[in-house]
Amino acid sequence: MVSPFSLAGKAAIVTGGRRGIGRAIALALAEAGADVALGDRVVDDGELNAVAEEVKKLGRRALAIQADITKKADVDSLVQKTLAEFGTIDILVNNAAMNIRAPLLELNEEGWDRVIDTDLKGYYLCSQAAGRVMVGQKRGNIINIASTAAMDTAPGMGAYCIAKAGVVMLTRILAIELAEHNIRVNAVAPSLVKTKFSQPLWGDAETLKEIEAGIPLGRLAEPEDITGAVLFLASEASAYITGHTIVVDGGSIA
Repeated sequence: MVSPFSLAGKAAIVTGGRRGIGRAIALALAEAGADVALGDRVVDDGELNAVAEEVKKLGRRALAIQADITKKADVDSLVQKTLAEFGTIDILVNNAAMNIRAPLLELNEEGWDRVIDTDLKGYYLCSQAAGRVMVGQKRGNIINIASTAAMDTAPGMGAYCIAKAGVVMLTRILAIELAEHNIRVNAVAPSLVKTKFSQPLWGDAETLKEIEAGIPLGRLAEPEDITGAVLFLASEASAYITGHTIVVDGGSIA
């Protein structure tokens, strides 16, 4: 009997796949049987190719593709290269993100645009491009990495919070619009995760200790803590779930 969690024969795109949560998700999808196309704005440091090699060592096909998700041409190229190589796009994980810490009254227009374009517009562009392929296939699965910042406020994190709140609504609207095409759309909302991306928020030992004291499970999340929810949503185990956001936060906002 095939496990409902198996992704054998599936092809996935993971944006922001070269490190942190994106890397962990890509490897988890590969371990479950999926071929993985990794998209990232940065390729010169070799990290994206290194993740692709890790996926191949798990016996799956992998692509490492430079793509700035704020640019439609890059997104279209990412989707077309994946389709040309794998013949299908079954799963899209919108994960790429960035943040500029500043109060909204001090954040300049360029900074606002960079955060919103990456953390929200990029998800729309990727969902639109991959979604059109999925509509033609009459099947597909889109998973957006949101954040508990979508549901709470944080000093100096206004643009990020607003973008992630937009991701939650984007998820709900896409779920309704694409349901008739057998495409499910869900989101995962992690709290603070121990990655290079978030290191400015927890970087020193005293701050980390204070943060962990406020988490019921007593520790900061690791990237691998997020993959279980993603795998569940990517698989047939969640076949009747769409438009939902799963919070993965160690009980922080329970």
